[in-house]
Amino acid sequence: MPIPTELVGSLPRPTYLQKAYADYDAGKINQEEFIKVQDRAVEDSLERLKETGETSITDGDQRWVGFILYPFIETFGGKGLADNMDPEGIKFPFDDGHFRQIPRLTRGPFKYRTYAFKNLERSIALSKGFPMKQTVIAPSMAYLTYPIDEEIPGYPRAQFVEDIIDECERDVRGCFATGAKRVSIDFTEGRTALKNDPNNPWTQASLLDTFVSMINRVLDRFTPAERVNIGIHTCPGADCDSNHSIEVNYHSLLPSLFKLNAGYFLMQLASHPPEYRTSVYKDIGKHIRKDANGVKQIAFVGLTDTLNPTIETPEQVCESLLEASKYIPLDQLGATDDCGFSPFSDDVKPRHGGNPDAARDVAFAKITARMKGVKMASEKLNL
Repeated sequence: MPIPTELVGSLPRPTYLQKAYADYDAGKINQEEFIKVQDRAVEDSLERLKETGETSITDGDQRWVGFILYPFIETFGGKGLADNMDPEGIKFPFDDGHFRQIPRLTRGPFKYRTYAFKNLERSIALSKGFPMKQTVIAPSMAYLTYPIDEEIPGYPRAQFVEDIIDECERDVRGCFATGAKRVSIDFTEGRTALKNDPNNPWTQASLLDTFVSMINRVLDRFTPAERVNIGIHTCPGADCDSNHSIEVNYHSLLPSLFKLNAGYFLMQLASHPPEYRTSVYKDIGKHIRKDANGVKQIAFVGLTDTLNPTIETPEQVCESLLEASKYIPLDQLGATDDCGFSPFSDDVKPRHGGNPDAARDVAFAKITARMKGVKMASEKLNL
């Protein structure tokens, strides 16, 4: 059986879609007009992904303002924000100086504004029967909407956590019910939790164990057969061609990461130097489990750098995967891209010349190179 491979999720939004987001936010177009533009971008994403050879595709998050924001708001201007949320919440600062933030809960109960499966319902109707996967946010990201150092009167943290677990389960289960072949939980905050940044106090609250426990509580609600197709994505961010936690050592994260009882892991690695990648491959082989509460874990290692406009060759992809195969058991090895290619809807991809359309072409070329390189490596390994 060839080495399995799949993409993380997001794709650069075309210029016309970015304009539609801005126009909808400003009231220049209505929701119906906005959805038509989203449909156009989704159809293009699905068809172009099919051409790369991907065996399961996504809508590229074309219907989301941002992967960490879809449960809370519809646009950056705050459309759809619930009246029990303040738009000024936890910030994620990036290395280039910009930041993203999620809103702050002001009173209970906690509920998603929308669910990933609601967007999937629209996109899967355009897939022409081709298998699709869906990404959802982790309960740990939602956890950061509650004040870190105080309790909300009348809504204790314990009840808040129960509500998060329920909402995340509903989101994942709804994706499968809608027809998703795979569901991956985005855990970008896992690496950030180890950053210990004095300018971002939540990173000093030692929350990684809390995050792992919450995600496992969601996973525990699914059978081993279901969890085979539930993944975890980890990366140091990839917004506007910049990171938020690239300096955090993977070796500090991996022992906790593989405590998650998920079936597979999508792991950013291509943007690290070769020597460091090899050290992480070794650590993956050390910590990955054959039996994670009934499922065998598979590590999908990142083989294309989503921040770098230079397109990897299939030979480079193959070489990296062969190196990983020296340390990770072949039956637990997979391949992916480092991250989603554009997690927010206004990303103009600065390192790609500030041209999201050109960056979109690069993304599909990188995915194609990954697919070809994985095939080459599989053949060399006689799989």
